[in-house]
Amino acid sequence: MSRNSGFLKFASLLILLLVFNCQASESQEPSSAQIGKSAPDFSLKDTAGKQHSLADTRGKFLVLEWINFDCPFVRKHYDSGNMQKLQKLYTNKGVIWYSVCSSAAGRPGNYSPAKLNELLKQKQAAPTAYLIDENGKTGRAYGAKATPHMFVINPKGVLIYAGAIDNNPSADIVDVKSAVNYVNQALDEALANKPVSTASTKAYGCSVKYQQ
Repeated sequence: MSRNSGFLKFASLLILLLVFNCQASESQEPSSAQIGKSAPDFSLKDTAGKQHSLADTRGKFLVLEWINFDCPFVRKHYDSGNMQKLQKLYTNKGVIWYSVCSSAAGRPGNYSPAKLNELLKQKQAAPTAYLIDENGKTGRAYGAKATPHMFVINPKGVLIYAGAIDNNPSADIVDVKSAVNYVNQALDEALANKPVSTASTKAYGCSVKYQQ
């Protein structure tokens, strides 16, 4: 790679980070989600208009993945295939996986259901469902600050993990392989009836684009 092309790549990434305010800092209401406590209830529609609630998932492990396809940190995990790999691995083990978007109307990441279905197909994403939280009520209840921000809930409805997807807060696709994946670790431990060794971390990524 030439020095000029390398500089352009760096400059483009820097612009993206600035545009998407990538170290989540938007003000939010206090979260009611706490590790070891019952997860906040929710009722959201997916891209097909079907309603999903926390109560529907009782008896199974649940992952909530806050998402924004316009965010470079989200793209890192989808362009590498990392997020899809996790989705397929754990839904095949009976885990329910919801991708949740709290982007308000007119803000980055907010698309029509038809466009979202197109993007999901294009990226070969494999969540159980993609849920739309346009008013941000569910995101604020969970204290979702970043995309991605990950939450794992056990079959009793108790929150057992909240935070980053892994320990490498970069938007560079090459960093995926060397990172410690906290979601992978939490699910493997919980599915084996072991305590989650790392139950809470600081999420990194773009700020959730809540209604202002």
